[in-house]
Amino acid sequence: MDYNAWFQCIRCPDERYPLNEIVYECRRCGSLLQVEQGLDVLRTVKTGSEWRQLFDRRYMRTTFPYGSSVWGKKEMVCPVVADENIVSMYEGGSNLLWAERLGNEIGIDELWVKQCGNSHTGSFKDLGMTVLVSMVKQMRSDGQDISAIACASTGDTSAALAAYGAAAGIPVIVFLPKNLVSLSQLVQPIANGALTLSLRTDFDGCMELVQKICREENIYLANSMNSLRIEGQKTVAIELTQQDDWNVPDWVIVPGGNLGNVSALGKGFAEMKEMGIIDRLPGLVVAQAANADPLYQSYLKNFEGFEPQQAKDTLASAIQIGNPVSAERATLILKKFDGVVEHATEDELANACAQADRTGLFTCPHTGVALAALIKLVERKVITRDSKVVVVSTAHGLKFPDFKTQYHAGTLKDKFNVTSRHANAPVEVDADYDMVRDVVVQSIERSMV
Repeated sequence: MDYNAWFQCIRCPDERYPLNEIVYECRRCGSLLQVEQGLDVLRTVKTGSEWRQLFDRRYMRTTFPYGSSVWGKKEMVCPVVADENIVSMYEGGSNLLWAERLGNEIGIDELWVKQCGNSHTGSFKDLGMTVLVSMVKQMRSDGQDISAIACASTGDTSAALAAYGAAAGIPVIVFLPKNLVSLSQLVQPIANGALTLSLRTDFDGCMELVQKICREENIYLANSMNSLRIEGQKTVAIELTQQDDWNVPDWVIVPGGNLGNVSALGKGFAEMKEMGIIDRLPGLVVAQAANADPLYQSYLKNFEGFEPQQAKDTLASAIQIGNPVSAERATLILKKFDGVVEHATEDELANACAQADRTGLFTCPHTGVALAALIKLVERKVITRDSKVVVVSTAHGLKFPDFKTQYHAGTLKDKFNVTSRHANAPVEVDADYDMVRDVVVQSIERSMV
């Protein structure tokens, strides 16, 4: 069966473009595009049960490229790329962890954490980048003149693009805001050979520049305004449902910065329901840092208007975005799902991270934003104890060592007004048995109180 997909304007349904056309916005109205998958065909050729069986047969197996949890859903993701042009690093398949102890502490019987940071470059961005880079490789193989791929980034997007571009042999350029990316994130595109530009501006400034250079030069834009990325990222929704034997959670909570991820998750759930793979939709929650919360402010006004803002410094640096590209897409999804937007202060997100870590997790600050939002929604009884909740953890905690060490050293107070309630600084002690024994015994006694 020949499956097809195309770009379509989110406002003008008759404005369509092929996926191999270099276009990021509707040429009629300027709105964002989304990929349409020809769901009428997908519904016709297989029942929901048959799609579930096919995806289960492929899941994490060895037949290229279908062992990838993204490309195992190729018909729903990007059917127009030939298998030989797919650039895959076996992405997806990250753990859906039952965070039982943390759930008990915050008042949720079934709290699950989808650990998207357990991936090749350490974040969920791999899921979208495999699709985008594969499509560029397909276009180049068809003779299109694309000299490079570029993105603006707060860290994770640049890491994913650099790695997949290197694997494909396609030049990569990344625009990073100076001093707003952790050293662990900065070294990733450098190591993978990307031209790495450290600009004296914020993410929004980088985004403005990368769009201009992509328009005027022979360069393909890899930011999430390019909806090919959304198609890979939506497989998080499919996979977390698949990992629970195709049961749909009551709530899914995701950090929100540029807002492509919630757009992707909502699209994944909606398409699964339309194809008969699932029979209901979950509640969706977007969690923003209070220092960069334009969607939250719009939500408070029932989405009647959206005002970009100048994002303030936040420990959740990857979502320090005041003018998110995918705001309109996210708003449409949240209205469809009757979704919720919550925000978290620096103190709330840092302590939520530390509390989660004390139960065995190792969370990035953006996951801390989602956990802090969950705690607030539980306290307000928007989310009840008997709900099944999935928190999407977007990146690996190892990308943010300074955040972790400063929290436990208690040095985040002055700049971010964080009181480290779960601090656990190293204890210096002489190499003397009696002194060591006293420290150990006292620690055990405190833990038993």
